[in-house]
Amino acid sequence: MLNGEEGYAAQKSMQILVALGESFGAENMVPVSSCHLPGASFKLLGEAGLMFVKEMGAKGGKVRVFTTTNPTSCDCDCSTCDRLAIDGQFIHAQAEVTQAYQNLGVVTCGSCSPYLIGNAPRFGQHAAWGESSAVVYANSVLGARTNREGGPSALAAAITGRTPNYGMHLGKNRAGNLLIHVPEPLHGIEAYGTLGYAVGRISKTAIPVFEGIPTSVSFDELKSLGSALATSGATALFHVVGVTPEAPDREHALNGKKPEMEIYYDKQMRMNAIEHLTLTEKTDDIDWLYIGCPQCSLQEVRYVAELLRGQKVADNVDFWICTSTPIKELAAQMGYVQAIEEAGAILVCQTCPAHAPHESICRTRRYQSLTTDSAKMAHYAAGEVSMPVHYGSTEAVVRAAIAKRWEA
Repeated sequence: MLNGEEGYAAQKSMQILVALGESFGAENMVPVSSCHLPGASFKLLGEAGLMFVKEMGAKGGKVRVFTTTNPTSCDCDCSTCDRLAIDGQFIHAQAEVTQAYQNLGVVTCGSCSPYLIGNAPRFGQHAAWGESSAVVYANSVLGARTNREGGPSALAAAITGRTPNYGMHLGKNRAGNLLIHVPEPLHGIEAYGTLGYAVGRISKTAIPVFEGIPTSVSFDELKSLGSALATSGATALFHVVGVTPEAPDREHALNGKKPEMEIYYDKQMRMNAIEHLTLTEKTDDIDWLYIGCPQCSLQEVRYVAELLRGQKVADNVDFWICTSTPIKELAAQMGYVQAIEEAGAILVCQTCPAHAPHESICRTRRYQSLTTDSAKMAHYAAGEVSMPVHYGSTEAVVRAAIAKRWEA
């Protein structure tokens, strides 16, 4: 491939991977079982990135392994785009990006949680994934092996079926070194998101080992934990003793070594994380509510539907529940979509505020604040979106949507 014997696209991709591998001291390449591409949003990809993807397809490029895409800039449902006031030119540009990836054989699902809809590498398999929350879930909960790839390197791995063997691909780099004691049971998306955000601020690139989390912890709660860890820190892997596949006990999680640091997750640590997530100008305005960062599973959609059933979202309030198109279709079959829409909320697919043109959406819809149960989205709203944040449990978000008043 590097010599050009399999065409331009494969050669260009291998050049990218060789340069990446050399910069990190990789000794060889390893085959990957799947890829997930972070550069699927026109807002983030831009014209230059779009031209690169188009060129790879025009020069005969095709992905060699199952490959999915991250959220895009807009929902493919035209009525949803109209409601969210997304410009027609932007929609056209996003359609070009999606088509360019489809020409390469990519499954353009537009999801930050591809493991919920079929892209789930097995324990020990190598992968090349972008999107921080997906990477930490793949490494930690699935036990697969992937680094945190950028758009070009993830696409190059998909076209070649290879990735440089360094970082999280090497067993010696996967041992935990930071022990977190969780003394009390936690419950819910917000509780685990707060834990992850608090620990991520301390751990940075360290690999946390959580002790005290019950075996009954749900996949959605682990999803929330990992996404928050990767938001406030830069870790790509965590272990939960007795829960995640590489941590049957503390000794295995730490690879027989003593932790470099031990932390007790207490009330003060929790409150500091919540304060940091809402450290913006306070407001009583409730106009934009968001659940689904990372995108909701079917179980999460079902729970929101149950909370909303028979209720009504307040006037002049937009309540987004974000998920993937396959999950929405299943939810529609189960009657969850009907319950949500009858309440006045909206299921948004294939996008999120971080990937959509949120500046124009907020300006057109006149949003003054964002209310969410996601630590990751609260972080982005306070920073990138630059608006006051209400952060709390899923139940509190739904109550606020109905009462148009925030009560944590």
